[in-house]
Amino acid sequence: MARRHSEEFRHEAIRIALTSGLSRRQVASDLGIGFSTLSKWIQKSPRDDMPPAADLDLARENERLRKENRRLKEERDPLKKATVFFVEQSK
Repeated sequence: MARRHSEEFRHEAIRIALTSGLSRRQVASDLGIGFSTLSKWIQKSPRDDMPPAADLDLARENERLRKENRRLKEERDPLKKATVFFVEQSK
């Protein structure tokens, strides 16, 4: 039997899917709903119910910066370890 979700839950799921920067598939999985269900909710939601374009742009920029930050940390960590190694070797 199909589970019924409240309007509040649907509205929040749509907001998260559109502003979190996560993929819709990831949002659906995190919320315990099907990907197709989330997609249908987004398609059926009124356009005035959608977050402003500025919020969507900020969410995309935020996700881009998170990825860049993660990449830079991955590049920095081996350099820190190498620095410690060479300092110890020169003693």
